[in-house]
Amino acid sequence: MYETGTALQVRAFHVMPGMPPPEGERHSHDYRLDVVVRRDDLDERGMVVDLDLLEDALRSAAAQVADADLETVVLAEAVTVEIFARWLHDRLAAALGTLPGVTLAVRVWESPVAFGGYTASL
Repeated sequence: MYETGTALQVRAFHVMPGMPPPEGERHSHDYRLDVVVRRDDLDERGMVVDLDLLEDALRSAAAQVADADLETVVLAEAVTVEIFARWLHDRLAAALGTLPGVTLAVRVWESPVAFGGYTASL
């Protein structure tokens, strides 16, 4: 299986309703967004996916949440890293389009050791 990926960091805010501080109050995380595209065989250009297209899609999605309240962008009452990862996957999948035999994996890190992820076919 071949894979290609990219990553970036973005600061965003969220709150976890019903949780004690600091999680229960508006606070920020410097999220690391990791994306990996996998496929069994390379395409006719010898690529898994066009890395420029993947990087552009990731930058575009990150720009939507940069310095924003995740609840207002992701449209969930409480945005966990799992929900954030699914939202990011959906944005990247829309930008990349349908690619037969391709899997997109997303990890959203809220600290150096804690992440949530989502993986699905494109």
